Amino acid sequence: MDQTHGAVLEGLGVHPGRADLTVVQFSTAFCGPCRATRARLRQLQATRPGLAHVEVDAESHLDAVRALGVDRTPTLLYLDREGRLVGRSSGAPRPAELAAVVEVHVPAAASRAGRDA
Repeated sequence: MDQTHGAVLEGLGVHPGRADLTVVQFSTAFCGPCRATRARLRQLQATRPGLAHVEVDAESHLDAVRALGVDRTPTLLYLDREGRLVGRSSGAPRPAELAAVVEVHVPAAASRAGRDA
């Protein structure tokens, strides 16, 4: 991401340096697929402590939505620890697709414990 996008994300409270992978989810209150995506990310967080999820109300942050080119909800931005954009999806990702993206960047709790030992 360029510096402008980084500043926009920082203004939304996104701090990618705190996790192996930060998923920024742009949602709206009435979006059913947004709720399903949120629930799936919470399930993944339970076994992947290096995963952070930041949900942004798209309707309350229209300037950020425009700056980042968000045109539907949910839109997910995947940021690595350095704040680089490593992926993006628009619309609700299938559970297997979401899990695959997370698995590439965030070790499961059990494998993390073995790695840190």
